[in-house]
Amino acid sequence: MQLSATPYEERLTAPRSWWLISFLVGVSFALILLPFGTLPLLGGLVGGTAAAAVVASAYGSQRIRIVGDSLIAGEAKIPVAALGEAEVLDAEEARAWRTYKADTRAFLLLRAYIPTALRVEVTDPEDPTPYLYLSTREPERLAAAIEAARKANA
Repeated sequence: MQLSATPYEERLTAPRSWWLISFLVGVSFALILLPFGTLPLLGGLVGGTAAAAVVASAYGSQRIRIVGDSLIAGEAKIPVAALGEAEVLDAEEARAWRTYKADTRAFLLLRAYIPTALRVEVTDPEDPTPYLYLSTREPERLAAAIEAARKANA
C-alpha cells in the first residue's frame, strides 16, 4: 500500500457547547435524585454527566482520512480512483446540498454544526451513489489531498 502524497485526517468532534450541555444533563439528574439524599444526588450528577458525555463523544468520533489509495469517511471506504471532481461548498451552498439539492442515494457524512462541506462525485459506474457529501472544517485541504492521492496512485 502506497501512502498518499498529502496525508489527511480530520476528526469531526462535537462543539464545546455540547460538553456544557452534558454537564447540565448531569445537573438535571442530580435535581431529580435530590429528594433521596446527598449520595444519590452526587451519583446522578456524575452518572448523568458521564452518560451525556459518552453520547456527545460517540457522535463526534467520525473521522475523514485518506489512507493509501482510499478515502475513508466514517464507515465508508472508497478508492480515490472511483472519485471524480471535488466541489468545495461554503456555508450557504452546503446547506442547499443537504436540503433541497440533496439526492437520496448520496452518501452523507453530515454534521450540522460544521457549516462547510465537500461534495465529491463518484465516477464508478457500478456504484449507485452519485456523490459523497462530507462535512469538513477544511474542505480546500481535503479536496487537495484527494487530488494528490489520485495523482499518486494513477
